[in-house]
Amino acid sequence: MAFCVFTDGCSNLPGAVLKELEIRVLPCTYTMDGTPVVYSGDIETFDAHGYYDRLRSGSQVRTTLLNTETFLSHFRPVLRQGLDVVYVGLSSGISGTIQAATIAAEDLKEEFPDRTVRIVDSMGAGLGSGLLACRAADLRKEGKTASEAGEILDRERRNLCEYFTVDDLKFLRGTGRISAATAALGSVLNIKPILRGDETGHITACHKARGRKKAVDYLVQRYAEKAVRPGESRVAISHGDCPEEAQALAERLIAIAKPGELIFCPHEPFTGAHVGPGMLAVFFFGDGR
Repeated sequence: MAFCVFTDGCSNLPGAVLKELEIRVLPCTYTMDGTPVVYSGDIETFDAHGYYDRLRSGSQVRTTLLNTETFLSHFRPVLRQGLDVVYVGLSSGISGTIQAATIAAEDLKEEFPDRTVRIVDSMGAGLGSGLLACRAADLRKEGKTASEAGEILDRERRNLCEYFTVDDLKFLRGTGRISAATAALGSVLNIKPILRGDETGHITACHKARGRKKAVDYLVQRYAEKAVRPGESRVAISHGDCPEEAQALAERLIAIAKPGELIFCPHEPFTGAHVGPGMLAVFFFGDGR
């Protein structure tokens, strides 16, 4: 093993994938109604129904950034073993986590001048950063160095497609993605926005659909039009406690082009607090974002 692959709880990966690909996860914390919660990073241990049900009932979630000390405490033992590090993190367009990781990498460069700590800004969120972390593990298996893997991931993130829709606009309103007036009007007219991770790593609206069915149809359309060689790669679906709809979406994607591997799971709690219950998302590699 030339290097260790790290990511964090925002990558949304199931424990089985983490174990198979030997990806290490930095635990994240959040508070729900003032009570601290430590999330291990394995989505299979996450009570998605309970979490999203509490959001439906009005519970308030506050997320906490990973700080530089957390990165230092996890990276340093690996470097002491003589291994390099590749960390794939949540987009700098929506979080300061990458900045904290970069500061840690600079500090460790002085302490371990012969080692490499490569910080990769996924420019994505949820399973977007998760798919890039999986690619890092693939590249390690192919014999790439940490530096080589980082360069490849920086290129491949330009083709990372992330499309999602939400069921209740109040959560996007709360994060400032849409105005209160737009949220109110959208709710009256049953407008469902489609959002994506854009070229700068920000979450932006790219389409509006009248009703849930047309919103899901648009996700399917994006996959049909943009996915590049899905049969040879991973595709991922996450959901905010709407497993039946997510399963129906998976079946439609498989009918278009069966993925080489399909990751299917609830959406993690960190960005999940901003998109809310009923969120439905698809992640894949295409020709551009």
